[in-house]
Amino acid sequence: MILAATALGLAGCAQTVPTTAAPHATDPVCADVVLATPDELSGLAKHDTNAQATTAWGEPGSAIVLRCGVEPLAPTTDRCTTVEGSNGTSVDWVITQGDSDTEDGPATFVTYGRVPAVEVEVPESVRKQHSTSLLIDLGAAVSRTDKQRSCL
Repeated sequence: MILAATALGLAGCAQTVPTTAAPHATDPVCADVVLATPDELSGLAKHDTNAQATTAWGEPGSAIVLRCGVEPLAPTTDRCTTVEGSNGTSVDWVITQGDSDTEDGPATFVTYGRVPAVEVEVPESVRKQHSTSLLIDLGAAVSRTDKQRSCL
């Protein structure tokens, strides 16, 4: 009985990262994507979020946030980069915000040519301390989406 009460008390200490669900968060593939994400990303521990088809790493207020089910990008002239993992996964990403290391603010990456689309927002504080190699670590999870187009 005391052990159960202690466990409940500790569970109350876990912090939830606030975010919002994407428009297509109910796509069943999004559940597969979120469940397949790593427990640690760039040395940051995974935390619960308060929205469907999302997950986060790091502390609330400065967490890397993944949202599945965002609007897929139309063909674009924005920089599109193919990120290949050591396990053979290949995911195309468009940097929609924070395209430069000197630019202030968060960096936002959106999958290109995948349905449902996935967005990863990296806050400025994390972006300046960690490389974007975190996208490699997300490749296995994100590759569960349907690839329909590729970067040129």
